Amino acid sequence: MSLNDLKRTDIASMLAKRVKAVASSSGEVKDLYSYYPNKLAAELHPAYQELVVEEIKEHSPDMKSYVLAPNKKRGAKKLAWFSAGQYLSIRLSINGAKLCRPYSIASSPADTLKNRYMITVKRVWGGIASEYILDNWTVGTSVTSSAPLGEFTYEPLRDAATVIGIAGGSGITPFRSLAYAIAEGDEDCELILLYGSRTLSDAVFSDEIAEIAKTCPRVKLVNVLSDEKKKGCENGFITAKLIKKYAPKEGDYSVFLCGPQAMYRFVDKEIETLGIRRKFVRHELFGEYFDPAKNEDYPKRVKKSCKVTVRINGEEQTITCPSDTSLLRAMEAAGIKAPSDCRSGRCGWCRSQLVSGKVYVPAEVDGRRLADKDFGYIHPCCSFPLTDVVIDVPKAK
Repeated sequence: MSLNDLKRTDIASMLAKRVKAVASSSGEVKDLYSYYPNKLAAELHPAYQELVVEEIKEHSPDMKSYVLAPNKKRGAKKLAWFSAGQYLSIRLSINGAKLCRPYSIASSPADTLKNRYMITVKRVWGGIASEYILDNWTVGTSVTSSAPLGEFTYEPLRDAATVIGIAGGSGITPFRSLAYAIAEGDEDCELILLYGSRTLSDAVFSDEIAEIAKTCPRVKLVNVLSDEKKKGCENGFITAKLIKKYAPKEGDYSVFLCGPQAMYRFVDKEIETLGIRRKFVRHELFGEYFDPAKNEDYPKRVKKSCKVTVRINGEEQTITCPSDTSLLRAMEAAGIKAPSDCRSGRCGWCRSQLVSGKVYVPAEVDGRRLADKDFGYIHPCCSFPLTDVVIDVPKAK
């Protein structure tokens, strides 16, 4: 018998066994989610989460923390796990407008096992979402959010063993989460946190993180106050000199930044003078971009408003968009349910095709791939119209 004949015999025997096994089965088709790997993936990365406000902690009239739990009335049983530094994209419906806004998770990752998240919301004057949440959310309010998202997390294969955290204002929230994760053994790094505030009373969570530092030598807090002098605090702004003062004298260290746009612009210039490798500098979501006309490369003559033709879900709608307003905000204001998550040009969830027209994209928030730039794809969350435009927008989740 030739080798080919042997192969054919083996294949025939194998097929006969499979046919017999299929014939003897019950014929029952299992749900794919009954298999543990699929079930686990669905729990870790749900399409959305139904939550309810369980507790509200008021830091000031313009800043509150909201403790969120599974909304049992809507069938929710548990929360998806997250890594310190991730955020939730909160879905809102305000006066007919469908919005999503990202908020960093301030709680410890271990609190997820207790079915608790905590987010902190600070009022942005003129900010539709923050004002709505602060003025309307009460205990018992139903909330729909995404799964935990974002990459502002510690990764030992990429980051140095010591993290210099630079926070400003409500940008403290992901560092609160990281401090707890280090103290509880869920993250293996050291955190030296430079926390910039106007006054010590403005430094929300400062006392709490200081208490963590007392019992965990791997966490250190340095309050940096711009408008007052206090014993044990630095005075002024977070500069390259100040970073060098607290950074390790030898070896690499990572720098994580989270705060307002003005802080990013200032601190990024300071970091450039330190010669830190690019991979060791991480930014949290930049936040929505405002006032593009302040940039030097913004065109001098631009129409006050432009027509935007939006193709979405097989339909076409033309709206008006002021030149200083992102395409995403204009779509939301017009009641168009457009996709979004980070609203900072990073995640790519709102990625759309620019069919015609021109837009302005600020360089510091342009997170597109090179191919997207070549083939006319944009992120509406940080794209501003320069002319009338036509865009193809994917269906929102």
